[in-house]
Amino acid sequence: MNSVARLLAPRDIRLDVTVADRGQLFEQIGQRLEWGLGIPQKSVVASLLHREQIGSTALGQGIAIPHARVKELERIHLAYWRLTPGIDFGAPDGAVVTDVLVILVPRQATEEHLRILSDAAEMFSDARFRESLRCAKGPEEAKRVLDAWPRLPG
Repeated sequence: MNSVARLLAPRDIRLDVTVADRGQLFEQIGQRLEWGLGIPQKSVVASLLHREQIGSTALGQGIAIPHARVKELERIHLAYWRLTPGIDFGAPDGAVVTDVLVILVPRQATEEHLRILSDAAEMFSDARFRESLRCAKGPEEAKRVLDAWPRLPG
């Protein structure tokens, strides 16, 4: 199983979320983490916004992989959110972002953080994977698509 699928549970997958912009997206992600893990929302939001100030985490083709270190985290946490409609994320191709994979790591997770980023970039560069994920009808189905990569049916 790839590192993204291994760390992503169906409870961390949200589909067809409507947000106005990156700030609102990060606020909602922070709120979910505060409820689910007890991590302060403001720490999550500040970490993600700080990383975006360095440069957009949008890859193009509707994909963004915002990632940041959050000092209160004890383990790596991932979340996948599919946005409807997409939002401006400063993507290199100018396309709006609809697929967001959030990677939050504790301060000491350097090597694993890079491996997950690499796996995620490779996954989302696969057009068939992106299409399968965008067609998923619920979190469990999206998780099955993530689990199946790189051996998607078809």
